[in-house]
Amino acid sequence: MIGFIRGILISKTPPQLVVDVQGVGYEVEAPMTTFYDLPAIGQELKLYTHLVIREDAHILFAFAAESDKMMFRSLIKVNGVGPKLALTILSGQSAEEFHRCIHDNDIQALVRLPGIGKKTAERLIIEMRDRLPTKTGVEGGQITSIGSSASNPKQEAISALCALGYKPQDARKMVQNIPQQDKSCEYIIRLALQGADSK
Repeated sequence: MIGFIRGILISKTPPQLVVDVQGVGYEVEAPMTTFYDLPAIGQELKLYTHLVIREDAHILFAFAAESDKMMFRSLIKVNGVGPKLALTILSGQSAEEFHRCIHDNDIQALVRLPGIGKKTAERLIIEMRDRLPTKTGVEGGQITSIGSSASNPKQEAISALCALGYKPQDARKMVQNIPQQDKSCEYIIRLALQGADSK
């Protein structure tokens, strides 16, 4: 996997842009929210990337923010949402706005996006509610990725359990009754896993 690229911006024609990384021109596709943050042609930039491999093409999708990349990965796991539609969603809304739509069950805001009908909007709300990183710092207008240092130990433990394959709601249940009392994230995870093993 290519986690990110850093290089010189050569061209930008939505949704595609070309980045020169030490003499290799990477053609990538990006949402409009990323285009808004691009520097001028000839300037250096860093983009977080996700590689999609199809039978007929390898497509590198790029994002200005890592939170947008994580949202893209969550979106393409939804039944009926492919990379192109995920890019459309992220072009029409920031990751923070999309978070609010899902948590507020705001179908009307979603159907205003191109290619999103009522059924797709309902499916997004149902499936994304559990797939979104648990309350990823939407407070204060900033989305922080899973495992961010901004999280408290309990929140970090929940994120780590999700990374281990537990569903978000199960991870929350596993840690909710563990007294924090200045305990480390690792300690909380250990107790949560011990509790899961004893069931």
